[in-house]
Amino acid sequence: MKDVFARLASDFLSAIVFLAVYLITDNVVLATSVAIAGAIAQVIYARVKGQQLNYMTYASLALVVVLGTVTLLTNDPRFMLAKPSIAHFAIGAIMLKRGWMLRYMPPIVTETVPEYVTAAGYAWAALMFVIGAGMIAVAATGDLKLWAFYITVVAGGAKILAFAVQYVVLRLIVTSRRRAAARA
Repeated sequence: MKDVFARLASDFLSAIVFLAVYLITDNVVLATSVAIAGAIAQVIYARVKGQQLNYMTYASLALVVVLGTVTLLTNDPRFMLAKPSIAHFAIGAIMLKRGWMLRYMPPIVTETVPEYVTAAGYAWAALMFVIGAGMIAVAATGDLKLWAFYITVVAGGAKILAFAVQYVVLRLIVTSRRRAAARA
């Protein structure tokens, strides 16, 4: 679990740096420049350490550079704020693969209710698309406080709630099916 949070922090580091610097300085150019430099430094550091970099790392760097450049040219932070939505859309697209979630489930779940796990995978994809669309809508307002609230409380809270609901529902269904099978 610690690895997951470290990866998420790494993936969103440029957005976090941008937001922090912008909130402290109220300077779009400085915040964007620091975010771009940070993203480049992050990739260089990983290469120096000999870490394997995947396609998503390079795609994220390209997004930071492109959206950062557009932000610098327009002096408009909304482009940088929209970056995490692209990640949500990409993850949502990956989650459209049938059965992607099965490998993350314990055997008792995959053996008892694989069809529900597949449905849950599609529900997660839909959630990623909705969160990404909401993030673009919030970024379009240009309100950094609203964006920070959305990305942390709304997006984070929706994922935590979805996980909890999924856990409870799958547990109830598995228990019900196992009891029914035991009676039969």
